Amino acid sequence: MHSLVAESLVLCSTTNFDTSRLDAQKLRVRNLEYKTVRLAASPELLTECEREGLSWPRRAARLVRRMCEAEKPYIHPDERIVFTRTTPSVPPIYSPEQWKERTDGCTLHELGPISNICANWGNVLSQGLLERRRVALETRQRLTGDSEAIEFLDCAIETIDAVLDLAARYANEALRMGKSEVAEILERVPALPPRTFHEALQSLRLMHAVVWMGGHYHVGLGRIDQYLWPYLKEDLENHLLDIAGAEELLAEFFISLNKDSDLYPGVQQGDNGQTVMLGGQTQDGRDAVNELTHMAIRVALYTNMIDPKVNLRITENTELSLLTLATELTRRGLGFPQYSNDAVVIPALVANGYDPADAWNYTVAACWEFIIPGKGMEVVNIGAVSMPLAADQAIRAGLSAHETFESILKRTTENIGEQVRDLVKSYSRLLLPPAPYYSVLMDGCLEAGRDLSFGLKYNNYGIHGAASSSAADALAAVRSLVFIEKSVEPEELLHAMAANFEGYEALQDRLLHEAPKTGNDPEADELLVTLFDALADACDAVQDNGRGGRVRPGTGSAMYYVWLTRGKPGDCDDAPIGATADGRKKGEFFSANLAPSPQAQVRGPISVLQAFSRLNYRRICNGGPITMELSDSVFADPEGLEKCAMLVHIFAKLGCQQLQLNTVSLSTLLDAREHPERHRNLIVRVWGWSGYFCELGPEYQEHIIARHLYGD
Repeated sequence: MHSLVAESLVLCSTTNFDTSRLDAQKLRVRNLEYKTVRLAASPELLTECEREGLSWPRRAARLVRRMCEAEKPYIHPDERIVFTRTTPSVPPIYSPEQWKERTDGCTLHELGPISNICANWGNVLSQGLLERRRVALETRQRLTGDSEAIEFLDCAIETIDAVLDLAARYANEALRMGKSEVAEILERVPALPPRTFHEALQSLRLMHAVVWMGGHYHVGLGRIDQYLWPYLKEDLENHLLDIAGAEELLAEFFISLNKDSDLYPGVQQGDNGQTVMLGGQTQDGRDAVNELTHMAIRVALYTNMIDPKVNLRITENTELSLLTLATELTRRGLGFPQYSNDAVVIPALVANGYDPADAWNYTVAACWEFIIPGKGMEVVNIGAVSMPLAADQAIRAGLSAHETFESILKRTTENIGEQVRDLVKSYSRLLLPPAPYYSVLMDGCLEAGRDLSFGLKYNNYGIHGAASSSAADALAAVRSLVFIEKSVEPEELLHAMAANFEGYEALQDRLLHEAPKTGNDPEADELLVTLFDALADACDAVQDNGRGGRVRPGTGSAMYYVWLTRGKPGDCDDAPIGATADGRKKGEFFSANLAPSPQAQVRGPISVLQAFSRLNYRRICNGGPITMELSDSVFADPEGLEKCAMLVHIFAKLGCQQLQLNTVSLSTLLDAREHPERHRNLIVRVWGWSGYFCELGPEYQEHIIARHLYGD
């Protein structure tokens, strides 16, 4: 630990700077005052693109250029890190008819544009955009006979010039306002490598914002405490900055990430993927935790906002002091940090084809999926296998045919395989639009003269294994009550499910409270392992996903835990799956991620961790956290905080992969639903992201309340 900051670091969970200036910034953001500087409209591009007959790549570059040109530089007098987006939307570059024709017969991922990946921010900062421009020109000179490469490189250069021009206009505005410090910084970055921590944060803020302006979304920030640390370390050593000053700058950067988030697409507001990763290991296996790791957590405690979403890489050797500090964030009800266990994740990535030199540098995508900054054009969410659907169809067919439980289990695993094959087949004609500016920020695109959309070193797909505990519980109930005890006749169970348990309340009670449950019974835990082994087998059977990559199975549920019971928004309101053999009625929620079923009563958190530690995480490496709901009473005193930190330590020691702890009182949630005006700053974890409770749709509020009914 550096001697200049050793005393300041310690276990302090409070900020060291005068917060009055930033308190005002936070208030402006939460009052949505930044909307007052928004322009009436964004630039119109269709006419221009048609008049000039621009190709798709050139349209994508022109979009970034025109969006940057349309921005009206705005700097509030109290800001030291600047950029407030004024363009209210990203305009289309094709008409609906043209877009339909261009994409006909192809699969688009989600909204279409490339999303949910992470740039190599550290590399771009260390080079500066002028150096990236020089690389593009050098490659252009080398590939003069390759017209496709020339077009891509020209597009990339156009976007670089647009960002540099935007920075110059912000510098001029700062000069006009007499803000010489800000002007001097913007005259240097992002064109050149930063010299200071302040310059690095400003450069990152601007370059990151422009990615969104190009139509991309779920744009992560990666391991900020690693690539920003050299700038801070040098400032501290040269006495250019102290800990308090650094925290103030970082806090302003964090606040700035919340300014434009209402413009970012997602299932719900807050689902924007502005994740950061802290901690972890260095390439040679040493502990990578540094002063900036602690500082980022303290600053997140102060800002108390939905962005950025904090993730923390740990091992069983992570110092308890860091875990205790992180637990302070959990106590706030922010829904982060989310923990990833390096001792499990890194070997799993290597076992699944990742170079060890890359695996150590992993971060997460928008929610929890593991990705490599700068090196992956991976689509980590092509869909979800509905494990309850697989189990339910097998149970109904098997019981109707008077089959053995082994036959029912075989039907279940075969159905999982069919779902995987269908998902991969649906992406056999994946179309990724050109991304010239994003390509500037990735490894190898400019050097090879190839757009990011053509792929990078890693081009894997990810599939979620959704609502797994509910499926395991249904199978366990059938095996226990129908086949082992023989206390329930197959026909009775089938009739009960068909009737949604109306008139079969006694049987439903037995299924809910007597049958084995995941997290509480080895029989159910064993079936959970079988389900994920089947998912891994099905993904392994896909030798090539069509883009030279693999298919990675994961343990998350994302939005599917709602969609599988209520239907996807815009679809029929009828629940896709009716009543199930675990006693759940039609329309009631399934389990989310790795968590016991909502109605299950488990012995305690250690029992849950032990259950999920049985999974073979070397084979299921797409991520997906063990999710636990803790009553806010757990954090009533310092002893409670330390016990929670010890729970995280046990998670790592047991060899689990990922952990998400959530807390807020049930009474607060209920009051917020009835009186949103009293709780506009209430933050909750939804699945892999956090949002303001009162801004969520009613179905998501309902599920969060249901989770806490179970948790309390």
